[in-house]
Amino acid sequence: MESLSDTLWDVVICGTGLQQSLLALSLSRSGKKILHIDPKEYYGGPDAALSLEEAQRWQAEHASASATASSIFNSATILQSPEPANLPSRSYSLALSTQIIHTRSALLSQLVSSRAYRQIEFLSVGSFYVFKPSSDAQIPPTLSRIPSTREDVFSTTAIPARAKRSLMKFLKFVLDYDSESNAEVWRSHADEPLTTFLASQFSLDNELQAYVLALTMSLDQNVVTRDGLAVINRHLTSMGVFGPGFAAVYPKWGGLSEVAQVACRAGAVGGGIYILGTGIEKVVDQAEVDEPVEVVLSSGTTVKTTWLVLGTEDQPEAGAEQISRLVAVVTSPLASLFEVSVEAAPAPAVAVIAYPPGSVITKDGIASEQPVYVYAHSSDTGECPIGQSKLPLPTLSPLYLSQVS
Repeated sequence: MESLSDTLWDVVICGTGLQQSLLALSLSRSGKKILHIDPKEYYGGPDAALSLEEAQRWQAEHASASATASSIFNSATILQSPEPANLPSRSYSLALSTQIIHTRSALLSQLVSSRAYRQIEFLSVGSFYVFKPSSDAQIPPTLSRIPSTREDVFSTTAIPARAKRSLMKFLKFVLDYDSESNAEVWRSHADEPLTTFLASQFSLDNELQAYVLALTMSLDQNVVTRDGLAVINRHLTSMGVFGPGFAAVYPKWGGLSEVAQVACRAGAVGGGIYILGTGIEKVVDQAEVDEPVEVVLSSGTTVKTTWLVLGTEDQPEAGAEQISRLVAVVTSPLASLFEVSVEAAPAPAVAVIAYPPGSVITKDGIASEQPVYVYAHSSDTGECPIGQSKLPLPTLSPLYLSQVS
C-alpha cells in the first residue's frame, strides 16, 4: 500500500460534517482516491454527538465569550445537578445541533439512493405542540397539539368550528400552493411576512397563526410568505410517506451526527481513507495552476491532491446571527409527549414544542421576543438512560436560555 505522501489523491476533504461526509461517500463510490481528515477526534463537525466526558472537554475548548476564527461556538457552559446520577459517560449522546428530517426532504432521498440508510435506524417524530400560557394564575398552561391533517382539524376540540373552516381552507391551499391558480394568490405577497398573508387572505387569528408558524420552525418568526408556504407544504406532504402519524424522522444515537458517521464508514468501504485528529497545517502555493495542490498536514506529512475541499462550518460568517442552544437532560420520561396519536402509527421518539414570542418569561420578568423550540427526545433515541428525556432548545435569544425559571 502506498503511503499518504506517495499517493496522488483525487480529493482531500477536511472536516467530517454532514456535507463533507456525504461528498466523500459519493466520490469514493465513483472510484476516486479520497483522503478524508478531521482535526477533531470525533465525527460530525458542528452536528457531532458527544458523551458526557467528551462534552466536558468540548465545553472547556469553547468557553470563550466570543467566536474565534476556528469555531462557530462560544460561551459554552455546563450546569449539573447537585446530586447527579451516577451513570457511565457513554449513557448520554449530546448533539451540538438538533434537526429533524422531513420524509420528503432531499437529504432522505439522497440517503436512500446511496443505500447508506440501511445502516441508520430512523425513529418517528410524533406530534408538534404549541405552548399556550394561561391568563389565570390558578389555571396551569397547556400544550395544544397542532393539527396537520383534515382528520386532525375535525377531531380537535381546541379550535372553534368557524376557525376550523378557515384553517381547513389554508391547509387545502398550501397542499397545492404552487399550482397556477394558487400561485396567483400568493406571488404578490411573496416577500411579505407570512403572518400578514395568513391574516389578509385566510382570516387566521393570532392563535391559528401560532399553529401555522410553529410548523415553519422559524427562529425569528419573520419568515416570508414564499418560504413559509414551501416549508409548510413539505411538512404536510411528508405526512404518511413512511407510515401513518408522522411527517419527519430522527436518526437514532445522535441525529445528523449518526448520518455523518454512517456516510464516513460507507466511504471507507468504498476505498476512502479516514484520519481523525489530523488537520491542515498549511497549503503550499502552486507554481502552476494545473499542478497538484500540496497540503501539509498537522502530523507533518505532505500530501498532493487534485482537489482540496475545506469545510466552512468552523468559521463564523461576518455579521451572522447567533443562535443560542441549550441541551437539558431531565429525570422524567415525559411519556405524555410520546403517545401514539394515530392508529397503527409507530411510537414516536421525538416531539416538537413551540413556545411563541412572549410566552417565555425570564427570572427578571422579561418576556421573550423570539420563539423557543423544544425538541423533546425520549430514551428510545439512545441519547439518555431509560426514565430520562433530553431536551434541546434552540433560540435567537441568549438571555432566555440563561435566565428562564
